[in-house]
Amino acid sequence: MSAISIQQMAERVAQLMEHRLGARGDGLQAKLKSRGRSLPRKVRHAADALAQAADLAQNPKLLLQIDHAELARNYDTCLRHLGGLKPRAGWLDGILALAVSVATTLFVVALLVLGLMRWRGLI
Repeated sequence: MSAISIQQMAERVAQLMEHRLGARGDGLQAKLKSRGRSLPRKVRHAADALAQAADLAQNPKLLLQIDHAELARNYDTCLRHLGGLKPRAGWLDGILALAVSVATTLFVVALLVLGLMRWRGLI
């Protein structure tokens, strides 16, 4: 595995964190500082190991010290978790979801009241 492919792995995880979690900063390490707490511990440690490997890969002598099998497992762990997340919804989507929920509840309650009134013979 070359240094370029390790950098590409780190960049892919950083892009997913930015798109799915709204992480800020340049590079994977900065994005982990920004939104790393929202990740499960296992995924956070895998992403941190991937960021450290990306830093080591910049030096050709240190590149030989990287465990490529563990790096691939860490990358797969990050992709599996981040790939399953929906993109971060904006505040407008949240308000819309709340309004739909309230409208549905009011509609069901109105149907129940009308049904009760009909059953009692008031309508």
